Amino acid sequence: MSDLSQAFVDYSRTFLLQEFFPRIRGAVEQLPAEDLWWRPNEASNSVGNLILHLSGNVRQWIVSGVGGRPDDRERQREFDHRDPLPADQVLARLEGTLREADEVLAALGGSDLLAPRTIQGRETTILGAIYHVVEHFSMHTGQIAYIAKLRLGSDLGFYRMVDGVARPAWERPDGPLG
Repeated sequence: MSDLSQAFVDYSRTFLLQEFFPRIRGAVEQLPAEDLWWRPNEASNSVGNLILHLSGNVRQWIVSGVGGRPDDRERQREFDHRDPLPADQVLARLEGTLREADEVLAALGGSDLLAPRTIQGRETTILGAIYHVVEHFSMHTGQIAYIAKLRLGSDLGFYRMVDGVARPAWERPDGPLG
């Protein structure tokens, strides 16, 4: 794999597992159980629904679309789900999906990024699928953080100052958490 291709895959893996997921986990762990499934109105999603949606999206686009595993996603069910699941259960589902996706991404070879794929009826490439997932995950991570701040009325404490530099709270001095 070229240096540029490898960097793209490595950054994508880092964003998903070491940047975005810790933010989601940090927000969810601060929310009272009833706020995980709170929605301001029927046109909006709860944090719980967004997490189910992210898990479905990553599984369909990376695990299935790139990795070739079966695609059994029923997208609308992610938004329609109203039976509250515990926070640890939805977080475990998302983390498990991200770990599967990470295995798929880690196994990519040099010419793989331009290989064509059809995902959700859309023609793309593996590069396009990865780019879609990272962008999509980022957007919903921001929504989850916003909902958590709205419900808690406080900062989520994602960063701490170390020698005048803002550092992610989930990083230890000896390196990032996995």
